[in-house]
Amino acid sequence: MSLETLKQLADAGVAIWLDDLSRERLVKGDLAELIRDRHVVGVTTNPTIFQKAVSGSESYDEQVRDLARRGVDVGEALRAITTYDVRWGCDVLRPAYDASDGVDGRVSIEVDPRISGETERTVAEARALWWLVDRPNLFIKIPATVPSLPAISQCLAEGISINVTLIFSLERYAAVIDAFFDGLERARHAGHDLSRIGSVASFFISRVDSEVDKRLDKIGSKEAKELRGKAAIANARLAYQLYEEKFASDRWQALAQAGAKPQRPLWASTSTKDPSYDDTMYVLELVAPGTVNTMPEPTLHALVDHGEFPGETVRPMYSDARKVLDQLDELGISYDDVVRVLEVEAIEKFETSWNELIDSVQEEMTKLANEVSTAGPDAADKK
Repeated sequence: MSLETLKQLADAGVAIWLDDLSRERLVKGDLAELIRDRHVVGVTTNPTIFQKAVSGSESYDEQVRDLARRGVDVGEALRAITTYDVRWGCDVLRPAYDASDGVDGRVSIEVDPRISGETERTVAEARALWWLVDRPNLFIKIPATVPSLPAISQCLAEGISINVTLIFSLERYAAVIDAFFDGLERARHAGHDLSRIGSVASFFISRVDSEVDKRLDKIGSKEAKELRGKAAIANARLAYQLYEEKFASDRWQALAQAGAKPQRPLWASTSTKDPSYDDTMYVLELVAPGTVNTMPEPTLHALVDHGEFPGETVRPMYSDARKVLDQLDELGISYDDVVRVLEVEAIEKFETSWNELIDSVQEEMTKLANEVSTAGPDAADKK
């Protein structure tokens, strides 16, 4: 096993983040080990990650038992549980935050995905999470739905650092960058220190191939088969081209001169879903300076085991990326329809995971509350 590939990625300007967090990982020191040994400099979470963490571990029992004793409702309990983990994660990553002058060392927590269509509620929850975690290296994740774009600007204007998530289309990504610019301009007007406000734009990768490949398989022609596994990387490469264009503008230069840091592109959903694909392709085919790649731990270990650093794989490939999207269009696969379906499905999946997380917490609270009520108030402490 070699760590050279991870070092080469970091040296090329790719920030390696872990797409996972759990109480058990924190208790055992796994996150600290990955930071020390695997060049990890950030963490992302989502409702699915927390649902798996809470339902699959006894590490939460003591806190859930106390919450049950206090008689809090499941919504408050859920926030107490997730913000506890994220606050701890922020503390573990604080040295990376300080060493990078606030660029890395970040941990993300997501607003309730069920309110992604409600601008004011999204802002209110982002404020609450920012206050609850109370760490400068926090990112609040807000989905890039149309109603959430004003919420993203408003939060940035108030000095809240934002991870804009669930971006699939180039058109929406352009709107996200504009919302970022607007938020920072308002923050500057309000007197905030722009150098302390961070942001990333999370462009989802593997799900694009899952949807497009499904449509290609229905076509079944030779031309369709040759395009399998190419759409997601092409889409992300064109997103980086858009990033370069937007951040070369006079509008951005004025913000940079005031101390602002760029909103880095973040490649999310980077584990391959098709077993026939190389399990490192969504990392090694998206190497570009000033990017973040957040990956589950198996992908991270795959890079160490057999990943070979290819050099930069984004900017030299712009024309090829455009050609892929043109070829898909020629086959009758609508880009606009693909990204629309993906956004709707992504919100629905996170809403489902959120509801499952609520159910898991409620079930544990009920079980542990019953243990306390039937065995006496001190019984649990004597175990």
